[in-house]
Amino acid sequence: MAVIEMASASGLPLVPKKKRNPLLTTTYGTGELIKAALDRGCRRIIVGIGGSATVDGGAGMAQALGARLLDRKGGEIGFGGGALGNLERIDISKLDKRIRKIKVLVASDVDNPLTGSKGAARIYAPQKGAPPSMVKRLEKNLKKYASIIKRDLKKDIKDIPGTGAAGGLGAGLVAFLDAKIRLGVDIVIESVGLEKHLKDADLVITGEGKMDSQTIYGKTPIGVAKLAEKHNIPVIAIVGEVGEGVEVVYKHGIDGIMPTTSYPMTRSQAMKKSSQLIPNASERLMRLIKIRARFK
Repeated sequence: MAVIEMASASGLPLVPKKKRNPLLTTTYGTGELIKAALDRGCRRIIVGIGGSATVDGGAGMAQALGARLLDRKGGEIGFGGGALGNLERIDISKLDKRIRKIKVLVASDVDNPLTGSKGAARIYAPQKGAPPSMVKRLEKNLKKYASIIKRDLKKDIKDIPGTGAAGGLGAGLVAFLDAKIRLGVDIVIESVGLEKHLKDADLVITGEGKMDSQTIYGKTPIGVAKLAEKHNIPVIAIVGEVGEGVEVVYKHGIDGIMPTTSYPMTRSQAMKKSSQLIPNASERLMRLIKIRARFK
């Protein structure tokens, strides 16, 4: 089995902030990692998708594995979400044949579809450097991409939960590799036996770098909170940053939020001081719980 983290090849931290442009960035490198796993004889591949710099619907990944994405003249389109606007036909006759013999599991922390108001372009493209005009173009291109996949590959992928993750890489993995998408938190919960450890617990503490309105779309804290709620255990999240619309998490099992920062600082400063800030936030949290205990 191979475990691949797409962000290690196609991730946002790999691109300098001034050069971030999802019209150009590609998942080709992720496809190369999958090919490397095939070369090593792997029959089962888990692909962790998230933190991408791309909005190409996994087209680059497919190109790296031999799929031909063609324009109206029969030539290969370029790389990136912008090039999808030139796509007219998909030819998978040269797609790596070893793919038919493997199982691919996609671990995603969000359940966004490929397109629409909660899709890859509208929700995540701004984080990857896209202004509003580019978001509209990427959304249009992804819709065209999905329609051609439906016509040529006989797979309707645009509304499948999770296909919008990592700039639509989830969609490409389903379309070209017949992958199955599961919430990454569910895979982790099963692997560590979390439910077993919740037995007799009085409190669950989870966390996230930035907790906001997007947290409810399948991210780890909500997966943990749902399991804790099943056992009637309260959940508190220790977070690096509290974002817009965070109040919605209270409807999904999170009972309280404790930020790590106690005085003004930049995000980069907070990340550098995380080893100090997280324990301090934990102490503040426990002191509040101690106060509450006195009223019993």
